[in-house]
Amino acid sequence: MPEETFSETTRRLRPIPAEPPADPPPKPAPAGAPAGRPFVSLAPPDTYDDDTARLRPIGARVRPRVAAAAACVVLGFGLIGGAVAGSWLTGDSGGDAGARDSFTAAGDLWHSVPVDELFPPTVQGEGAGPGGADRTWTRIAVAPDSGCADAFDPLLRKALAPAGCLRLLRATYTDATRSHVTTVGLLFTKADSAAMGVLSSQFEDEGLDGRRDLMPRPYAAKGTVAAGFGDDQRASWTVSVLTDAPVVVYAVSGFADGRTVTEPQPAEDAMKTDATTPPAQAGLGHDAQGLADRIERGLRKTVNPATEKPS
Repeated sequence: MPEETFSETTRRLRPIPAEPPADPPPKPAPAGAPAGRPFVSLAPPDTYDDDTARLRPIGARVRPRVAAAAACVVLGFGLIGGAVAGSWLTGDSGGDAGARDSFTAAGDLWHSVPVDELFPPTVQGEGAGPGGADRTWTRIAVAPDSGCADAFDPLLRKALAPAGCLRLLRATYTDATRSHVTTVGLLFTKADSAAMGVLSSQFEDEGLDGRRDLMPRPYAAKGTVAAGFGDDQRASWTVSVLTDAPVVVYAVSGFADGRTVTEPQPAEDAMKTDATTPPAQAGLGHDAQGLADRIERGLRKTVNPATEKPS
């Protein structure tokens, strides 16, 4: 039978002798030791572990660990607090609120901002003409603010109906040669941000901004070069549904001499280098798009300071 082996978990004790052993005879003194002086031999040191060895005081070991843990906790709170403070300073936590404030403020501009800020008397179009040429447009008339009943063709009015019509502002400009006229409009809607997003997607997905039966109407002002600017004179146009403001920006351009245009063309197409239609060759697509873009930029520039909070 093989010898059983196991590991001990208790230390083996030294056997206790039954009787004290007799004193061993004295060892002879080593050679050269002084005579008459007793010789003492030291026992070899114990090499086993003593279970009763004195332990290190508990406090000496625990205190550094407690201190380290406390330091980690303090550091953790510091990092968290710093991150929160950082988000406050950068405005991350208030981004949605800021966007809502901006959207609401934009909807009030029609009655709170002077007309010269929305429709400046002169608009500079650096690089806005064909081939990157500069353009300058001069305002010749501002329509009274009104509703939308007579401003759009029936199909365009129907397409914009889901957003509602709060107020419509319009102005008509002419170029430096006074041979072109362009009406720019700002339709302030009753829609919220979600509804404007839906309407914008619809116009983009269905190509509504490029349909000839959805052209906006011009504003013909008597006594100006735009007096004969009617529906038949519409040559190029653009319609932009904003998603960060309850506003639809549009522009429609034509010839100042009142000629009829049989092939009106969306501004996006009329601005292409290979476009050969009369509106494209005359640069009327650039007039419509260039004015609409700059009036839209002015609108955004006007609303941003209105939403800034004092520090």
